[in-house]
Amino acid sequence: MKKVMKILGIVVLCIVALVVALMVKNYFDSKKPLLSDDYYTGFKSDSELEKKFSGKGDFTVSSATYKSDNKSIGNFRIWYPSETENGTKTYPLIVVSNGSNTPALIYQPYFERLASWGFVVIGNDDKQTGTGDTTSETLNYMLSLNKDMNSIFCGKIDEDKIGIAGYSQGGAAAIRAVTEFENSNKYKAIFTGSASYALLAKNMGWEYDISKVTIPYFMTGGTGASDDSGNYGDDEFAGVAPLFSLKDNYNGMPGDVEKIRARVTGAEHFEMQLRTDGYMTAWMLYHLYEDEEAAKVFVGDEAEILNNANWQDIEKNK
Repeated sequence: MKKVMKILGIVVLCIVALVVALMVKNYFDSKKPLLSDDYYTGFKSDSELEKKFSGKGDFTVSSATYKSDNKSIGNFRIWYPSETENGTKTYPLIVVSNGSNTPALIYQPYFERLASWGFVVIGNDDKQTGTGDTTSETLNYMLSLNKDMNSIFCGKIDEDKIGIAGYSQGGAAAIRAVTEFENSNKYKAIFTGSASYALLAKNMGWEYDISKVTIPYFMTGGTGASDDSGNYGDDEFAGVAPLFSLKDNYNGMPGDVEKIRARVTGAEHFEMQLRTDGYMTAWMLYHLYEDEEAAKVFVGDEAEILNNANWQDIEKNK
């Protein structure tokens, strides 16, 4: 009996050691850079506008970090055109909802590249954003800085031009952010990369009502098995953002709201941020800056996205 207990004790100790090791690994992994500073230079496209908007814009970028009292948020992280610190010009704002276990800390070059197109971009270090609570709180924080006389952002945010981008779990969070909170009406445009499909989001506690989305929405997914497994039974995992979920979300929105759904050809789930960068940027320029060149990606029968080999399964209403 003593021998058995000794063996059981050793097994338990091994399990505890394994759990601790995994926790330590996850901690350090959550602080490793996800992207290199020039990550976007590796993107390939034969389409002129996609190639242009996937790179850097003309603005020099600075950043600022503010500690949050909310432990889930950890830090608010802001990237902005450096000229914001001088003058009286206002800028559109983009709020970013993180994917699972990807705090803003580990993909800072993404924010810097986006801000170089003339946006103030704010994120946080929440690793589990799905409910949208911390996204809503992040918007409120930025709006408070816009009114704080001691802040470099005082009077610098155009509150009529606010967009949101979310990836994976963060896609569900973005949908909830624009539909479920007191500040939801602040948003003017939404982009999601492989937003968790409705049943998955519901099972994870991130349930959203797509019919409540009343602002222009560009929804994307990848064709790879991680986004679309092809298993569509109720008891099977369908991937994170299968084609049927994009169709359901597209059709579930009001018909008079500008919307577009599209999938990135050959993209797996983990590739979606890089593979959608160009057109996500164009979507925000189009809606927050009324950029006519960016609009050519999406609008009309000759929209660039319709003739871009990087994209497929496209449906749009404008």
